[in-house]
Amino acid sequence: MKLTVKQVDSSKPKEKDYKLFDGGGLYLLVTKSGSKYWRLKYRIDGKEKVLAIGVYPTITLAEARKKRDDAKRQLSDGVDPNKIKKDKKRDSKFDGSNTFKSIALEWYEGRKDRWSEGYRNDMMEAFENDVFPYIGDRPIAEIKPLELLEVLSIMEKRGVTEKLKKVRQRCGEVWKYAIITGRAEYNPAPDLASAFIPHQRENYPYLLADELPEFLSSVDKYQGSQIVRTALNILMLTGLRPGELRKSEWSFIDFESKTWKLPEKIMKMGRVHVVPMSDQVISLLRQIQPISGDYQYIFPSRTNHKKHLSEMAINTMIGRMGYRGRATGHGFRHTMSTILHEKGFNTAWIELQLAHVDKNSIRGTYNHALYLEGRREMMQWYADYIDELRSKKK
Repeated sequence: MKLTVKQVDSSKPKEKDYKLFDGGGLYLLVTKSGSKYWRLKYRIDGKEKVLAIGVYPTITLAEARKKRDDAKRQLSDGVDPNKIKKDKKRDSKFDGSNTFKSIALEWYEGRKDRWSEGYRNDMMEAFENDVFPYIGDRPIAEIKPLELLEVLSIMEKRGVTEKLKKVRQRCGEVWKYAIITGRAEYNPAPDLASAFIPHQRENYPYLLADELPEFLSSVDKYQGSQIVRTALNILMLTGLRPGELRKSEWSFIDFESKTWKLPEKIMKMGRVHVVPMSDQVISLLRQIQPISGDYQYIFPSRTNHKKHLSEMAINTMIGRMGYRGRATGHGFRHTMSTILHEKGFNTAWIELQLAHVDKNSIRGTYNHALYLEGRREMMQWYADYIDELRSKKK
């Protein structure tokens, strides 16, 4: 006999749990504590199983019967209703968290401890700046290859082809993770590899010594941002990589010891780098200290002081000065290296100043202090030399 709503409502707890059957395998389990649970007993593949339907009165008698009928239809199709329930429970774990950004962050959290701090920071900066603003809020399963292609094409137009390749690969890893966790079925990243010209490892455009006087004159006449102009001047005088310069904070600077200490988290080689500062570099820093000294970064973004200069800021200035294709921010490392080698300075000093690691000439512990004073003299000479070249056009 089928149950009535009155029977279900009036059922009271007893010394032991008991069941009230409704038919078709559906029953109400009344526990000795007074809780009431809907259950469905069924058989599949010769085995007896029980499906938990829900708690009464949250699930009414009518709703319990509907769920029983749904389960019966699944059984008639050879599908175990418990398996469907487990699948839904698994999927519900990810409800509301299936956007590209949320899955990328989930993937990142599970792997970040395997990477160096510098690698982690570079990765998240790439996602935050180049990917999330465009597809971060999109459900990952709905993102089409064309959408990712558009994201990567923006990077290609900026000329950051090596970074583009890394971002595509990292996006591919996020999609793999999404597929494994049941939130995507297709990974568009690998198929886009052939859509872009492979990155060619070649020297960045750089200037020769006899080209510097005219270039330095153009820098001095530049009417744009003082922060960017100062960043370019200091870049020329230190041999830092543009990214290392842009990410530098005022806390890295020690005016008393005249050193610029860059932590491993922003260094390409993943180790602390100490840069001796010439008088000219100190003067340049002092000039912008009233502008950015209260901020974290020495060279803050014009639009957001909590962020540093963009990766294209220096090269954009160089382009506006008429040197697009002839010089780049990174190229000044080559210019400095060439001049210092031609002047006969110690190769080890030069390599350490450029934060290279020459395993043949620099053995044992990477000891910054070993060549610090020699590098200080070298960099002061170089700054004075640049001043001489600058004066030739005045």
